[in-house]
Amino acid sequence: MGKLLKNLLKSPMFVIGISIFVLTLLIAVFGPLFYNVDTHARDIMAGPYAGSSAAHLLGTDHLGRDYVSLLIEGLGNSLYVGFLAGIIATTLGVLIGLFGGFRGGWIDEILNMGTNLFIVIPQFVILVLISSAFKEGRSLTLIGVVIGLTAWSWSARAVRAQASSLRSRDHIALARINGASTLTIVIKHVLPYLLSYVFMVFIMQVGSGILSEASISMIGLGPVDTTSLGIILNQAKDNGALADSIWIAFLPATLVVTLTVFALYLINTSMEGVFNPRLRK
Repeated sequence: MGKLLKNLLKSPMFVIGISIFVLTLLIAVFGPLFYNVDTHARDIMAGPYAGSSAAHLLGTDHLGRDYVSLLIEGLGNSLYVGFLAGIIATTLGVLIGLFGGFRGGWIDEILNMGTNLFIVIPQFVILVLISSAFKEGRSLTLIGVVIGLTAWSWSARAVRAQASSLRSRDHIALARINGASTLTIVIKHVLPYLLSYVFMVFIMQVGSGILSEASISMIGLGPVDTTSLGIILNQAKDNGALADSIWIAFLPATLVVTLTVFALYLINTSMEGVFNPRLRK
């Protein structure tokens, strides 16, 4: 573990990526402790789209609400959706891919057929259809679950390929000869080889979940009665901030989404370079 961390810290991409992502986590978790976050209070005196001031560091939105408060709360909610979607999508993808790839035969064919079906149908279309079906009660948890249930397919396909390659290894055959059950073989002899790969899949699923939430929220199908980075962009769009070039209403949220997902991409890429010997220089 120490050697692995040492190798990761040698990668500039990992250091930059983990630094940015940890910073976003710190802002989301500890921001309310150091900043008076109130997304309901409206500053009537400052008015809508007020500029930066001592009272409002990044100005106000169309309702006169403090923009920093919206960003802190929105970042926390977007990360919550991303992590929830990442956990669900990674778990489903790993279970389906691992079971199908290791068992093989008709079970693998059926699971692979279902996986390919989900891959062919665009995830965003499914998200729009499901989200639009819930006209009321679209909570952060519901959005995260929906994203997770529609994003597992590529993870399953990737894990299936890894599991299939491990099925013919000598230590697997030896375990079978010794009478080990399929479940025991998977847990003790297959899954440990895939843990690093599963973790990289999880990182990308979290980033995909954050982007998916921002996408559907921006078109008005996101969580109701709450704030997220996508909701901030949607409100800026609906209230003419984009057309009127009021950059303070949309640029900070856009940068936060971009930096968060970019940080996860850097972490994943650097970890792949460490875990995959063929990519090492």
